[in-house]
Amino acid sequence: MICSITKLAQKLISIPSISPKDLGCQDIIIKRLCAVGFTVKVININNTKNFWAFRGIGKTLTFAGHTDVVSPGQYEDWHDDPFKPVIRDGFLFGRGSVDMKGALAAMIVAAEKFISEFPNHKGRLSFLITSDEESTAVNGTIKVVEYLMSKNDMIDYCLVGEPSSDTIVGDVIKNGRRGSITANLIIYGIQGHIAYPDLADNPIHKGLPIILKILSMKLDDGNDFFLPSSINIANIRAGDGANNVIPGSLFVQFNIRFSTEISETEIQSKIVDILEENNINYSLKWLFSGKPFLTKKGILLDAVIRSVFHVNKKKPILSTSGGTSDGRFVSLMGAEVVELGLVNSTIHKVNECVKISDLQLLSYMYKDIMKELLV
Repeated sequence: MICSITKLAQKLISIPSISPKDLGCQDIIIKRLCAVGFTVKVININNTKNFWAFRGIGKTLTFAGHTDVVSPGQYEDWHDDPFKPVIRDGFLFGRGSVDMKGALAAMIVAAEKFISEFPNHKGRLSFLITSDEESTAVNGTIKVVEYLMSKNDMIDYCLVGEPSSDTIVGDVIKNGRRGSITANLIIYGIQGHIAYPDLADNPIHKGLPIILKILSMKLDDGNDFFLPSSINIANIRAGDGANNVIPGSLFVQFNIRFSTEISETEIQSKIVDILEENNINYSLKWLFSGKPFLTKKGILLDAVIRSVFHVNKKKPILSTSGGTSDGRFVSLMGAEVVELGLVNSTIHKVNECVKISDLQLLSYMYKDIMKELLV
């Protein structure tokens, strides 16, 4: 089993599928799924490749993942070519080995093994795979979800293969994620010579106290599952580098990660109120990435906990930390959503790598979850 997972992971890693490109990864996966009886619906949108594959009838367990990866950066910073996977000291190196081609390989091999043992399993086993999770995500999983909902074809349980673990596979699973919204704020002033400030209006001077007021806002106290919502500056800039010019505008980009205790409209209202109350000349554009989601309890969460314990002999910690994931889209269907994946210590880094034995452990867990829900 471990050899077949590693070989498939190597084959996928060797394809430089920098988001939103797929470049043939999904063709490899689709071929293997079709060989074990899956029906496949391709749902490509512009330069994003997506597919929905299913086998069986009834309550649906979906494995969700992505074939795209982030850029490796400078190749010379890596020990080896990031798209020529190398095995060294029990680790598989390469871009996407953890996030998340290794998990994809573990999923596919788990499904093959499960079907060979239970060809007439109950319920429906399915896969929802996209090539745009790491980029804008506008033509990826959300489009497949919209297609399925238009057909009244619903997902009951969704396991997302994002790297959720901290030190050993399955020590942490994600039963939710925070929402994310970005505010692109421009504060306007009047450009002028810096030696004549009375003839200009410095947007930096006006903007600094406003920025501090926004950052000091208390959005909520969090709850049993989420930390308090947080506001952080992602980018800030003004002027063109000249030391004798008061700039005409100040750009500030805030990102807010928020819990289920507050909505995106409430966040927007609070920021706008500060700007209006202080008579700021501004423009504001919002980028909404997704609502928070939470699976408090249920059949899927119980099954994942039991399967992790069966393999590790330890109960996993539940967490909602980290960034967004495509689970936020699947949750719109009312599905129970849990994330279980590899150890995340090297994701998006130079020399990304996965312990080969971890690929086997994860595949065992995936197969056990299939047995829990489909046998």
